[in-house]
Amino acid sequence: MGNLYHYAVILLPIILIIKFLFHGRQRQRYRLPPSPFALPVIGHLHLLKPPLYQGLQALSSQYGPILFLRFGCRPFVVVSSPSAVQECFTKNDVVLANRPRSMIGDHVTYNYTAFAWASYGHLWRVLRRLTVVEILSSNKLLLLSTVREEEVRYLLRQLFKVSNDGAQKVDMRLYLSLFSFNFIMKTITGKRCIEEEAEGIETNRQFLERLKRIFVPTTTTNLCDFFPILRWVGYKGLEKSVIQFGKERDGYLQGMLDEFRRNNSAVEWQKKRTLIETLLFLQQSEPDFYTDDVIKGLMLVVISAGTDTSSVTLEWAMSLLLNHPEALEKARAEIDSHVKPGHLLDDSDLAKLPYLRSVVNETLRLYPTAPLLLPHLSSEDCSVGGFDIPRGTTVMVNVWALHRDPRVWEEATKFKPERFEGMENEEKEAFKFAPFGIGRRACPGAALAMKIVSLALGGLIQCFEWERVEAEKVDMSPGSGITMPKAKPLEIIFRPRPTMTSLLSQL
Repeated sequence: MGNLYHYAVILLPIILIIKFLFHGRQRQRYRLPPSPFALPVIGHLHLLKPPLYQGLQALSSQYGPILFLRFGCRPFVVVSSPSAVQECFTKNDVVLANRPRSMIGDHVTYNYTAFAWASYGHLWRVLRRLTVVEILSSNKLLLLSTVREEEVRYLLRQLFKVSNDGAQKVDMRLYLSLFSFNFIMKTITGKRCIEEEAEGIETNRQFLERLKRIFVPTTTTNLCDFFPILRWVGYKGLEKSVIQFGKERDGYLQGMLDEFRRNNSAVEWQKKRTLIETLLFLQQSEPDFYTDDVIKGLMLVVISAGTDTSSVTLEWAMSLLLNHPEALEKARAEIDSHVKPGHLLDDSDLAKLPYLRSVVNETLRLYPTAPLLLPHLSSEDCSVGGFDIPRGTTVMVNVWALHRDPRVWEEATKFKPERFEGMENEEKEAFKFAPFGIGRRACPGAALAMKIVSLALGGLIQCFEWERVEAEKVDMSPGSGITMPKAKPLEIIFRPRPTMTSLLSQL
């Protein structure tokens, strides 16, 4: 092992200098986008400042909305203007439909059969069709309305119990995380991950932290992806850690699958009420395609994409409303005027609440849960904005910068839900607001996400009065992680609204 490290120290600079010289010739061959000065070996890694999306925004403001960077041996292009985004995902949508490979992807995506990370091709098209037709179709979303409403009522009931009919201070991140995991797990298996009989709030907190550690990634890449020789020599045991993480995640998913098989008969699967029933029913007819790994990959995508994203969006939305009480009162007045007295907001009411939807949209504009979306990989040479993008380049959309560009949005950093009123059907707006991505690799769960976040936020506004713990505004600093959580969990003082106490007591 000592000899390997010795050779690596000698070979790494040589290999990367050769790459650096090759890149110089590549720049002569292609008309690459503007780029800062790159250092030998490391490229532009020294310019990146956390959080990454803000660091890239600073570089784009200096060099332009189509930016070329090199991290070690890997070329990247970052786009952050509506015209560049439109060109990427209309003219070049197929060319950019692949995902880059990585050490993490090699070990935790079931050989890239998990839908979100699968290469563009036959497997991806089949999984996409399955997702759209069997899992997230309009009819399926309608059937899931009962589950959504049940879980929102469960959240409201929990908070009402905590309130004891008076003002209380709570950590909302805990309750919102519990809500999102319960909803997704009930969609997958038909039961919550934590029931009311759980042993207490701290037990719930510990269990949720374990679920987040397993299913909510903090990164999709590491240094070994930029410097492959580090992977060959086992740098800092990174690959061993990733392999162990993959085994833990797989063990949890396999356990869910095995438990469901033990407790449910094959006759029940054809009812396809839950995700697992749908997938096991398909496995009966096509066992060679719908293997356990493909099933676990779909379960993984639904859990990873549907849990932390929803709870993080709700936490940002509530924080914004607390800092803008006039918007909170406007949303509450809209709900009170369109929902029958003595009735709890339900799925059918959402279409009558455009301002509530605008609040959710404005939250996603300011605090998108995937500020850089998932990366794309060019499968062949293409061009964007008059610049060449060579084959094998990773393309990232900086949604954070796109959503906060003052050339695109009036008063871009201000919370103004009214800007979305009447904007829903304007096609020209599609490429400046992209919290769920655009094109064939866009998130197919966008409609479900909007429904679950709107229903939960509307229920919280309708049933409780909220106020800040301190006189100062809620701290809106973003934390680290792919889903951009708040740096500081939202603590809040709340009490049941007098007009809703009777209804809450009956939930």
